Amino acid sequence: MSVNLENMILDQARALCEEEQRKVLTFIGELKRHQPARQTIWERLDERLSKLPPETFEDIPSDASENLDQYLYGANKSVTYRSDTKC
Repeated sequence: MSVNLENMILDQARALCEEEQRKVLTFIGELKRHQPARQTIWERLDERLSKLPPETFEDIPSDASENLDQYLYGANKSVTYRSDTKC
């Protein structure tokens, strides 16, 4: 919510008597109870990925995360250096 909108709501609430402010508070509580729970980005991603058929992932190269630019744009593949190699 924008700060400007919050300030407008607060200004209107401050102008009310205490009894009316309590009614507003009750109303806000009711609104919050009827709001659906928000999913995290990971829950949303998992939900969408679970709807894809398994064969969707069969053609993904094993080095896709390292060489994403190469697969998307044709850039040169990055070179992976192994730490256990002796020079």
